[in-house]
Amino acid sequence: MEPVGAGAIITPMKKLLPALLLLIPFNLYGEGLPDLGDESQTIISPQMERQIGEQSMFQIRASAQYLNDPEVTDYLNRLGNRLVSNSTEPSQPFEFFVIDDTAINAFAMPGGFIGVNTGLIMLSQNESELASVLSHEISHVTQHHLARMISGRKYDSLAAMAAVAVAILAARDNPQAAQAGIVGAQGGLMQRQLDFTREHEKEADRIGIDLLQQSGFDPHAMPSFFERLQKATQLLEGDTPSYLRTHPLTTERVADVGNRVQQIPFKLVADSLDFHLMRARLNALQKSPRDAVNYFQSALGTQRFGNQISQRYGLVLALLRDRQEARATQEFDKLRKQAPHNATIETLAGRIRQLDEHDNGVLDFYRTTLKQFPSHRALIYDYSVLLLQKQHYSEALTLLDEQINRDGNDATLYELQARAYTALGRHQEAHHVLSYYQILHGNLRGAIEQLELAKLAGNDYYQLSTIETELRQYREILEAQRKRK
Repeated sequence: MEPVGAGAIITPMKKLLPALLLLIPFNLYGEGLPDLGDESQTIISPQMERQIGEQSMFQIRASAQYLNDPEVTDYLNRLGNRLVSNSTEPSQPFEFFVIDDTAINAFAMPGGFIGVNTGLIMLSQNESELASVLSHEISHVTQHHLARMISGRKYDSLAAMAAVAVAILAARDNPQAAQAGIVGAQGGLMQRQLDFTREHEKEADRIGIDLLQQSGFDPHAMPSFFERLQKATQLLEGDTPSYLRTHPLTTERVADVGNRVQQIPFKLVADSLDFHLMRARLNALQKSPRDAVNYFQSALGTQRFGNQISQRYGLVLALLRDRQEARATQEFDKLRKQAPHNATIETLAGRIRQLDEHDNGVLDFYRTTLKQFPSHRALIYDYSVLLLQKQHYSEALTLLDEQINRDGNDATLYELQARAYTALGRHQEAHHVLSYYQILHGNLRGAIEQLELAKLAGNDYYQLSTIETELRQYREILEAQRKRK
C-alpha cells in the first residue's frame, strides 16, 4: 500500500521539470530552436510561451516583493478567471499574482502569468476598474504581444528568452536602468521593439473592453481608471505611475477608449463583497497595527465611509495584529451578524475560534467549512497548521496530498507537508518535499542540497530511486548553467 502523502513525491516533478529544463541549452539535447528570423510569423508556440512564463515566475516568486497572501491571491484569480472564461482563448491557463508594492502597476508575462501591484488594487475604486486592468493584461497574453517582442532573435535556450521577458518589463518601466539587464540577457533588443509595445496598447484596450462587457462588468470603468491614473500622476508631483510608463497613455489612446465606451449603454454593476474585503485586508496589513485600528474605527464611527462589512473585517484583522484579541472577538461577533456566508469571513471565524484553547469543536468547524469551500487556500493553510499543532499528522498529510495533486506549484503546501513528515520521523520524505519548496523559490542549489540530505535520511528503495533521478536531472541543469556562464 502506498504510504500517506507519497503521491506528492511524483506529481510535482512532472509539473516542475518542463520549466526546469528551460535552464539547459537546447543543443545539449541535440535540439535547436526554430528559425527566429521572421518577426511577422508566430514562431513561439503556446507551449513555449508557457515555459518562458514559468521560468520567469521562478525569479518572481523568489522576490521579497512577491505577496504570498492566499486570500488576496485567490480573489485575484477568481476575478481574472471570470474574464478569461470569456476571452478568445478560454482554455489558456492563467496565473494571477500580487506584488507588494504601493507603486501603481500591473504586467503580463508570456503564457498567462499576470502580476498586479497592491498599489493598483488600492487605487481601483470599484471592481470594474480593477477588472478593466486585468482584461487589458489578459488581452496582451491572448494576442501574444510579449511573445512577438522576444521573437526575431536567436537564443541558446528558452531560459534566455525568459530573462529577456523580465528585461523587457524592466525596460518598459525604466529603460536606462534596465539597459544593462537586456544586454546581459543576450536580448540585443532595439528601441523600436520596445516602442512596438505601444502599438499593442490600442489592441489590448479594444479587446479588453469587449471582455469587460461579456463578463458582466462596466466597460466605462476603463476610461474612468485612466482618469484616476492621471489624477494620481498629479498627486505624485510629476512622478509618472509605473503603469503609465509600462502602458503609455497617449491622447489618441484615451480618446479611442472614450469613443468606444460611449457607444455602450451605461449599466450599474455592483461590486462583489470580496472586492471590498480584499481592499480592507490590504489596508489592515500595510498600515501599522495601531494606525490600522484607528483607520477602521473612523470608518465605522459617526462619519461612516466605505463598505461597512469590509471595514469591520479590516478592524478585526487590525485588532488581531495589535494583540487586542478580546476586542477582536467582540467585533467579529458583530461582523458575523452582518455578513453573508463567505469563505474569507469563515476563514477569519476559524482564527477567532482558535483563540479559545478550550474550543473542542474547532476541528469539526474546519472539516465542515472546508467541504463548503474546498479550494479556499487560506482555509486549507489554517486547517493544516491546526492539525499539525494538535498532532493529527496523518490527517494533515492526507489533506496536503489532495491539495498538491490539485496544485503542484504551491510552495506553502510543501513546507507544511515537510513539517508533518518531520514530526512523524519520516525525514527522507521531509527533505524530498523541501526540494520542491526550494525549486519553486528559484533555488536550484537548495533543492539539490535537500535531495542529498534525503538520500542520507532513509533507505526506502522507491524513494531513493526517485531522488536519484531528480538529483541527476538537477545537477545536469546546474552544470549547464555553469558552462553557459
